[in-house]
Amino acid sequence: MNIDATGNLAVDEEIDVWRPHVTVAAVVARDGRFLVVEEDIRGEIVINQPAGHLDPDESLLDAAVRETLEETGWEVALSAFLGVQQWTRGGNDRHFVRFVFAAEPVRHHAARPLDAGIVQALWMSRDELAAAGERLRSPMVLASVEDWLAGRRLPLDAIRYLGAAAG
Repeated sequence: MNIDATGNLAVDEEIDVWRPHVTVAAVVARDGRFLVVEEDIRGEIVINQPAGHLDPDESLLDAAVRETLEETGWEVALSAFLGVQQWTRGGNDRHFVRFVFAAEPVRHHAARPLDAGIVQALWMSRDELAAAGERLRSPMVLASVEDWLAGRRLPLDAIRYLGAAAG
């Protein structure tokens, strides 16, 4: 705990604190296949779930729905919370805390432009994802699908968004 010269708790801007990347991902299943994206990450084409960073003043649930639409053109309805994953990318010391949700596909907007860097959205089976090996953006991709296949489901209300503090 950091206390300033007046004896009060120092505000965040005054504290140099390490922070991980907070991200969300959606596991969207249909007919034994999972919605994924091919994305260009610094010149390398990798496979990932629809996923991305939490935006300021956004709930985790809203972020998962937004990222899925932006990256795939699919509107989804979240159905369950699959869990939280923590992973460190070797080599650059980037730490990720990822909140993973199960979602049902609702409607596809085929004409909608996809986020920058997204090559395409596609449906892949668990075995196709496993065979992709090093093309997976992280081990979280296959772990999320395996959690879904294992029946892991937590209620969405396990996550509460309390909004911004007044003032």
